[in-house]
Amino acid sequence: MEKAALQPRFKDSPHFKDFWTKGNGKQLLEFSGAEVGFKDFEKFSLYYYHVDEIGDEVVKDVYLTKKFHEASKEIEKYIRNGVSEADEVPESVKKLFLQIQEIPEWLDYNLINSGAELCMRSNLDSLISLRDYCLMGGYDYAYLNKPLIATEALKKGAVKRLSETLDFWVNVTRYNALKTHKKGYEFAIKTRLIHSYARLSIKKHYKSWNTESWGEPINSWDMMATYIGFSLVFMHSLYKLGNTFSEQEEKGLFHLWKYVGYLLGIPEKLLPNDKKEATEYFYLWTSIQPPADKDSVLLAHSLLNESLENPILKYTFQRKNLRYLHICCTWFLLDDDVCQRLQIPDVFNKKAFPATKWIINKVYDKIVSRKARIEKGNKNQMKVLNDYHKITQNSNFH
Repeated sequence: MEKAALQPRFKDSPHFKDFWTKGNGKQLLEFSGAEVGFKDFEKFSLYYYHVDEIGDEVVKDVYLTKKFHEASKEIEKYIRNGVSEADEVPESVKKLFLQIQEIPEWLDYNLINSGAELCMRSNLDSLISLRDYCLMGGYDYAYLNKPLIATEALKKGAVKRLSETLDFWVNVTRYNALKTHKKGYEFAIKTRLIHSYARLSIKKHYKSWNTESWGEPINSWDMMATYIGFSLVFMHSLYKLGNTFSEQEEKGLFHLWKYVGYLLGIPEKLLPNDKKEATEYFYLWTSIQPPADKDSVLLAHSLLNESLENPILKYTFQRKNLRYLHICCTWFLLDDDVCQRLQIPDVFNKKAFPATKWIINKVYDKIVSRKARIEKGNKNQMKVLNDYHKITQNSNFH
């Protein structure tokens, strides 16, 4: 692992201070009971220049030696059938699969299922949270977005990008999805190799990559922050929308994403076990991130306008209304400062929809059984995913 004298360079900047003293950061501290400071900064900062070398070697040995579709089929065979010590496969493939096929001692599938139940039970609020808080809020961290810009994600279009994110999230958050050889397990490993493929492409073709400022492309510390988005930030969003969750569900959500992170090759010491740890880890990481830049604004508006481009809704007025509702939720879930930096449009009566949603959730929580809500949420989330599959004509994550 390379060592670099990285400092918490933005800890005295207004955007960092305001977030943690007045904005969502302050709310996260209250929500989690975290105690933040910089004494552990050096333990984490090294990972800004650390990457998944095992995944990179597999990509070099498999994807870069044959046609992409042939490489993908080969990897799918390994995922679904497993790899043993005796198999005649590249050493990198053997090393990767022998590692991920070994079940960690800490893994509890029942706890993972509790986390999956929270994801399903929260129904469409889960999808609102992913889109309008986790994804949109992530665009405020300028350096985190550089791999997206380098791989020309804007040209790909927000519909396809959102479809892929949804495909991944839904498939890793169903019952028993992360058991070895199951669909969520498959998605996690494919995603790991996609990250490696993208990283190698960036290093080869994007000559202006600024490693000192931006870290290695798709580095381990940025990966940690991304997956804290799927756990801590996601849960905070559900809470803001009026959802409740049990202690078991809360533990389960973090356990689920800890195992996903493990399969993705994120070092275990970067994977938080609960909201307190996650907030403390997140605090350190945010100190090296500048606020939104022009690329951030482009990504944010691409996501906002996805509703207008997406043909799932037939009529223009329906698409415009959906965009309006997402804008309302974005203003409700994110700090005003973040929304202004991302140039989110200020719309009429923006508090009405989220406030109504909060009230409905409180009532719904009391009158509908937990089991019925899990079943309904799973059904609705699968419908949205299937709608996206139909319009993108490609359910394969690649």
